[in-house]
Amino acid sequence: MNEWPLVELTAVACLTAMTAYVLFAGADFGGGVWDLFATGPRARPQRALIADTIAPIWEANHVWLILVVVILFTGFPIAYARLSVSLHIPLTLMLIGVVLRGSAFTFRSYDRRDDDVQRRWGLVFAVASLVTPLLLGVTAGAVAAGAVAPPGVRSFAAAYVSPWLAPFPVAIGVLTLLLFAFLAAVYLTVEAKDAALAGDFRVRALGAGVLLLPGAVIALYLAQSDAPWVFEELTGATWAPVLHFLTGGAALTALAALWRRHYRIARTAAAVQTALIVVGWAMAQWPYILPPTMSVYDAAAPTATLTLLVGALAAGAVILFPALAYLFAIFGKPPRNR
Repeated sequence: MNEWPLVELTAVACLTAMTAYVLFAGADFGGGVWDLFATGPRARPQRALIADTIAPIWEANHVWLILVVVILFTGFPIAYARLSVSLHIPLTLMLIGVVLRGSAFTFRSYDRRDDDVQRRWGLVFAVASLVTPLLLGVTAGAVAAGAVAPPGVRSFAAAYVSPWLAPFPVAIGVLTLLLFAFLAAVYLTVEAKDAALAGDFRVRALGAGVLLLPGAVIALYLAQSDAPWVFEELTGATWAPVLHFLTGGAALTALAALWRRHYRIARTAAAVQTALIVVGWAMAQWPYILPPTMSVYDAAAPTATLTLLVGALAAGAVILFPALAYLFAIFGKPPRNR
């Protein structure tokens, strides 16, 4: 196994887990956003649909985040150490958001049904759902901007605040939030059994989908100065036109399908669009895990460690994927047929 491209296999496994996290947990976070903005005469049914959709699988979706952390910690320990130190503020706040969100969701489901109690837990759930993906995007933006610098003699603000509290990372954070809200609304159009309720989320999906375009343009504009290596790859690499064509095509297909109320087609197109955005970000950074100085080869663990890690991931996939498929199959059925 020593002749296998272990570094590349480990990086692909990490990217796959990250993409799965965005596709599944991202939609969960987006559901929390729409819970916050539930309005009109169907506000209560909107929140009920979001809760019914999230409840069976929201914990399982965090398996992907745990997998990303394990792969980084084991396969790329130098990068993991630098990330967890330099970006410890947004990462810690993000983890607090994940915990608060899950706790609030559970307490809202099993605490007293009084309006004030439900409003309290609902507010915690919604605000955590709003802030957490923002911080996830800010963290990704700081990495892409090359702000995760080696340790040195710097002030606290220069070392631990400036790397992520900057225009480009914040723009990526807002873009991530919009993307998660878009995904959630599209998914909920399929889950809604009532046409009017599906229509509510159709309008939200169209709004979020349209806002993604200016969000992406602003992020790309800021990348010129704040993440030039990513900008050069996204605009000048040989694969870039193909990526943009496929991503744009998926986005237009999703919006057109939503407009014509073909919700299942819209769901597939939105998922493809999201996956292409994540893959495009990874391709623009390749081979750097922390641009512009640390490549995946610089950060990789010893060969023996990578061999064991890749073997464990392959063995785990044999258990994980069928189990997740079974989980989705079970909870995809109406309650009386489970």
